[in-house]
Amino acid sequence: MFEKIKAKIEELKELARKGKQPPDLSQFNDPLAEQVEWTPAKGGGTNIRTHKLMEKSPTRMAFRPTAGALFFYLIFLFVGLGVAVGIPVSALSKGNFKPELLFPIGIGLVFIVIGGCLTYFGTNPIVFDTMNGYFWKGRKDPERVFDINRIKHCTRLKEIHALQILSEYCSGNKSSYYSYELNLILEDGTRLNVVDHGNLKKLREDAAILSSFLGKPVWDIARS
Repeated sequence: MFEKIKAKIEELKELARKGKQPPDLSQFNDPLAEQVEWTPAKGGGTNIRTHKLMEKSPTRMAFRPTAGALFFYLIFLFVGLGVAVGIPVSALSKGNFKPELLFPIGIGLVFIVIGGCLTYFGTNPIVFDTMNGYFWKGRKDPERVFDINRIKHCTRLKEIHALQILSEYCSGNKSSYYSYELNLILEDGTRLNVVDHGNLKKLREDAAILSSFLGKPVWDIARS
């Protein structure tokens, strides 16, 4: 709740700074548009493109990590491995291992954990499958689990009402940028986040393809 309030305050501040008015939701000609939330469904973001939409088959579309995102994730992993493994190997080969070397080795292990988590979660499957009728985000295929409710980011395609594109102004100590979300709006007004990255042009292109694939409208209020 507090994160949503904070995000809304930041959004209003940015609107005031740029002299822009809140979006006119009547443009979508759908009463549900007035009821759903238009603040970010996933706090934070990135200024690079992390995912791209790919056609896996005539009945399946999926988002996959971009080469740039994978490179970013693996930098942490390989730097960590280089430090955590390289330092002790070098020291032991010279017979000069000292206790003070444990600190940089620990830093290397932290980088390994960060890189591993980024790679694991950044490569999670994000799938739309008209054959089995599901969208899911994660490594659990709905057809292979006993209880579908155990999959957090999953819904039947027939429950999708629209695709939502919105922007989030991310402000940090050294830089500020917009990150853009693609969310699913379900029939009951709830939302599921699909992807969140920094390339609005490519996100809109992917959303248009997905809209045609699913037969659902795109509700776009993103600003750059």
